[in-house]
Amino acid sequence: MSDDTILLKNARLIDGVLDHAIENANVIIEGKYIREVSEREIKPGTARVIDLKGRTLMPGLIDCHTHVTVTQIAQADQALLPDSLIAARASAIMRGQIMRGFTTIRDAGGADGGLKRAVEDGLFLGPRLVICGQALSQSGGHSDYRSRNDPRSADWLTRRLGSIGRVCDGEPDVRKAVREEIRQGAQFIKIMANGGISTPTDPIQFLQFSRGELLAIVEEAQNAQTYVAAHVYTDEAILRAVECGVRSIEHASLVTPKTARRMVEADAIAVPTLVVYEALVKFGAKFGFPDYALAKIGDMASKGAQTLEVLHEAGVPMAYGTDCGGQLHPQQSEEFVLRGRVLPAMSVIKSATSIAARLLRMEGQVGCIAPGAFADLIVVDGDPLADLALLTEQGRHLLAIMKEGIFVKNTIN
Repeated sequence: MSDDTILLKNARLIDGVLDHAIENANVIIEGKYIREVSEREIKPGTARVIDLKGRTLMPGLIDCHTHVTVTQIAQADQALLPDSLIAARASAIMRGQIMRGFTTIRDAGGADGGLKRAVEDGLFLGPRLVICGQALSQSGGHSDYRSRNDPRSADWLTRRLGSIGRVCDGEPDVRKAVREEIRQGAQFIKIMANGGISTPTDPIQFLQFSRGELLAIVEEAQNAQTYVAAHVYTDEAILRAVECGVRSIEHASLVTPKTARRMVEADAIAVPTLVVYEALVKFGAKFGFPDYALAKIGDMASKGAQTLEVLHEAGVPMAYGTDCGGQLHPQQSEEFVLRGRVLPAMSVIKSATSIAARLLRMEGQVGCIAPGAFADLIVVDGDPLADLALLTEQGRHLLAIMKEGIFVKNTIN
C-alpha cells in the first residue's frame, strides 16, 4: 500500500446502493478513489488507519437541484450585481454545502464554467459542480425578471452571473441557445416550461415554450449526448414535458397518478423540492421575498407529501433536490426530514446517493461506496436510518467529510 492510502475500519456501511446497512465494513482509499470494500479484515500495511468504531459511513451527498449563484431570495435585482460579488457570495454558499456533507451538486441554472473550474482548481472549497449554464426561458417566463413596466431588452440577462437564465423565443433561437450553453460547458440543459414563483409576470399555470420549441431543445441536447431538465409544477406541464422527451422533471408538485405512470414509461426521473416552499413560507417575508411571489406558493407548500406519495406509488425514481437560494441555503438538509415523514429512510438516502448519481449519469463514480468510485465520503455520528435529522444542523453530526480522498472535515477521535 502506498503512503497516500487510508484504511477506514469497523464502519457501519450504508453504501448508497443496497437496501440495508453492512456492519463492520472496511474501506481502502487510495488517492482520489476507493480501492476496496470488504466485510473481512484488511491488513493495513503502510496505510493510515482510522477506526470508525461502528459509526455510519456513507457516500458524500448529492443535491440535484440547487442554485449556487442565487445569493439573495429577492432575485429581481440580482442580475444587476457585479459578477465578482456573485462569485464571492457563491464561494461561501458552496463552502456551506460541502460542510453539510454535499460533495456533488447539480446546479439548475446560474453557475458557469468559471465557478466549476474554481472548485476543481482548489480556489473555492465546495462540492463537485455539474452545470447547465443558464436555464432557457421564453419572454415573460420563469427567469425573465423584468417587471411589466421594464423597457429593457431581455438580452441584458444573458451572460450575467447573477442571472439564472437567458431568454430565447422560437425554434431557431432556442436551438442556438442550447448550442451556446453546450459550447460554454453545460453538461445538461435546463428549461423553464411552466410558470414560476419568483418571477413577476408568469402565473404558475402558464405553459411555457411551444411544443415545437420543446422538441427542438430536446433534439439539440440529444445531439450533444445529453438531456433536458424542466422546471414544471402543474400536471399538464409535466405530461407535456415528458411527451416531448424531457428526462428530468423538476419540482413535479401537482403531478397526478396517471402522469406519474407516464413518467415511469418514459424513464423520467423526478426531483421534488419540498424544503424551498416550507422555507419560503417561514422566512420569505423576513428576507424580502416579494408579496406577488409569496402569493404564488399556494399548493406547492401544502401538497408536498401528496407529491411524494403519488410518485412513490407509481414507481418514479426520485432524486434529492432542494432549490434553496439566497438566505435559505442553510435549509438545504431539511429536505431529508420532510421526505422522511412520507418515505422510508433508505429511499430518502438513496435519492441523495445512487438515484442522484443515475440522474447525473455518474453511476459508479459518485453516490456509492464501491471500488473505482471517487472517495467522497461522510461519517455520521449515529444511525441516519433511525433518525434522518442526523443529516441536518449544518453538518453538526458529521464527524468527517471527504471529497476525492481529502478530508474537508475530520473530528474522529
